[in-house]
This record gives sequence, C-alpha cells and structure tokens, in this order.
Amino acid sequence: MSETACPMCEMTDVLTHSDHLECVTCGHDWKIKAQSEEASAADRIVKDAYGNVLADGDVVAMIKDLKLKGSSQVLKVGTKSKPIRLVDGDHEITCKMDGITIGLKACFVKKVVA
Repeated sequence: MSETACPMCEMTDVLTHSDHLECVTCGHDWKIKAQSEEASAADRIVKDAYGNVLADGDVVAMIKDLKLKGSSQVLKVGTKSKPIRLVDGDHEITCKMDGITIGLKACFVKKVVA
C-alpha cells in the first residue's frame, strides 16, 4: 500500500504494480508518471524570436504583422502586450494586445526590456 490517492474515489488504498497503480476500493487503474516527465514539464523554457527566455509577467512586442484568425484585425509590428502568462498547448503565450486576449506563439514576439 502507498500514500498515493486514487484520482477517481480519492481513497489511499492503492496497490503498486510495475507499470501502473490500482485502487483496491474502486478498481480504477492508472499509469505511473515518471519523475523525469514531471520535471521536464516543470522545467519548460519558452524563448522569444531572439532567444531571450520568457517568464510570466514579461512584456512582449510583435516582430511582424499578424492577421487575427476569424477577424479583419491585424496586430502591427511593435504592438506591446500587457504582462504575459505562459501556458501549455499549441500557443505558448496568453496576453492582451489592443484590448483583446489572444494566444501567441513565442516565435512572433520579442521581450521588451523596461
């Protein structure tokens, strides 16, 4: 038995197998997440177009004009954002530019040094 809780019933009666864990109470089983996978997700580094490391709260500026998908608006070169937030997914950055919350890939922005 271990101190790991079942994600389904939250009971701590869990059996450890070689490649997965199993709950004694409800029978739910799930894969063991390797510690290296957890560490790599936490140590994710996002860099801008010029190789500067980005962090939550940085301010970025556009390096090229981008047409916003589904609208006629264009984000012009040099448009600065409000403080950014790094997220997982196909876009690394979520920020506000020109009053619109958008998701951006880091390769289209540069870090603004204040």
